[in-house]
Amino acid sequence: MLMYQKNEFVIGSGFILAYFLAAVFVLSFAPSASAADDDANQKPNVVFILADNLGFGDVGCYGSGGEMRGMPTPNIDKLASESVRLNQFLVEPACTPSRAALQTGRYSIRSGLSRIVVPGGKNQLQPFEYTLGNLFKDQGYSTIYYGKWHLGERSKSEPQYFGYDQWRFGFYGSSEGSQNASNMTIYGVPEALRKSGVMYVREAKSPKTPSKELFPFDLAYRPKIDNEITDDAVNYVREHAKSGRPFFVFMSMTRPHFPNIPSKEFKGKSRIGDYGDSVMELDYNVGRMMQAVRDVGIEDNTIFVFASDNGPTITTTLINELHVASAGPWRSEIGTAFEGSIRTIGMIKWPNRIKPRVAEGMFSIMDFLPTFARILDAKLPDDRPIDGIDQLDYLVGKQDYSNREHLISFLGSRLIAVRWRQWRIYTVNFYPTDNNPRVDGAMGYMNETAGNPMLFNIEADPRERRDVILENTWVMRPYARIIGEYLATLKEHPNPPAVDLVNF
Repeated sequence: MLMYQKNEFVIGSGFILAYFLAAVFVLSFAPSASAADDDANQKPNVVFILADNLGFGDVGCYGSGGEMRGMPTPNIDKLASESVRLNQFLVEPACTPSRAALQTGRYSIRSGLSRIVVPGGKNQLQPFEYTLGNLFKDQGYSTIYYGKWHLGERSKSEPQYFGYDQWRFGFYGSSEGSQNASNMTIYGVPEALRKSGVMYVREAKSPKTPSKELFPFDLAYRPKIDNEITDDAVNYVREHAKSGRPFFVFMSMTRPHFPNIPSKEFKGKSRIGDYGDSVMELDYNVGRMMQAVRDVGIEDNTIFVFASDNGPTITTTLINELHVASAGPWRSEIGTAFEGSIRTIGMIKWPNRIKPRVAEGMFSIMDFLPTFARILDAKLPDDRPIDGIDQLDYLVGKQDYSNREHLISFLGSRLIAVRWRQWRIYTVNFYPTDNNPRVDGAMGYMNETAGNPMLFNIEADPRERRDVILENTWVMRPYARIIGEYLATLKEHPNPPAVDLVNF
């Protein structure tokens, strides 16, 4: 720019010529607008790590875990500092339901998977369901699924039939299945039944081919599986970063689901025993994946998600893990509809797109599918109800409010709770057993109310100690509306029978 001060010429003619030549040089070597647009529109890689039964109070970044509980989580805390940390990440009450909701973007009851599936059951993820794997595969991604599936045992219900190119270090159930081989020996189970009762680590190397059994997932292998999953995933990232094709890595980890048998490298690392050691081992493997993405130079174009499938198991029958896990300020644990069961850990990192912060609005595990669809400019099926909500504008800061205002919770065929804003509304109550030790959650009791729901204001009363239904009956209006809208969807899309081993 030429500048004048009264009659004095500030910039000399020689400087003008130099300025002109410099401008020509810069413009000659600047990237074109189309090249910049191509970079901005490049499809992001995605690494999604799902922990198993990790509670709101188990990691440092949520304020009541980590170092203060004797099990530091520096890598998860660092990831949170670079992410949008979801303070109201809401899931379903148990492993199978949450995983079904995550993959399909629908309430798990719509898939008949609103309870934990067990060996020999008929409830499986059906071929017509559309999953995260299908979404990324349809958009040209390389896809791989690691670890626990827990959505059925038939071959056509396995991950490689739902958009994933491979399933590695896979198994059908939960980590407690590693105890089966030992228990069958102790109790003298006939040899003919032992094979069917043992959980195997499985592998499928290509899409739509049945998986193969590799070796038993027993107590001897229990300490190794997460480390081997991470070893393989690190190599996968290294190999695929060079291909130029985007990838989707889904790591379904086993920590800290009981029984927690840490590897020898982490035995005694925490100050609270095997559970703490296992949380620290999970944290270490999260750090390894973060470093792998950095090392290959794709961090700026990689979405990194870390979440838990549900709240913790606090009152386990394993004495060494009893009352060690934590739901933080929230009531109860996995298997109920209380806040400690369905409110857990979730964070999303996307450099240069998502500004690191704490987000206080609701975000459901179902919301990932439509949000990723928006990121990829992809269309979801319109022949079924999709209960997830696109939250991209909220995540990237284009709006300061969540698009979600309510969430329904189910257990089996029962609608057991409704969350609306700060209100928690329950159609049933939950109690621990009379065992010694008493156990709650998925192993406790569910009792009917006298016909009126219970109501708690979880902002005023995080532990849900005071039922305030009588002085807040007005909340029944939105409660009835939410349920009515859900029931209306069942006219054209009825739910299949839910898992239920006591009602035949």
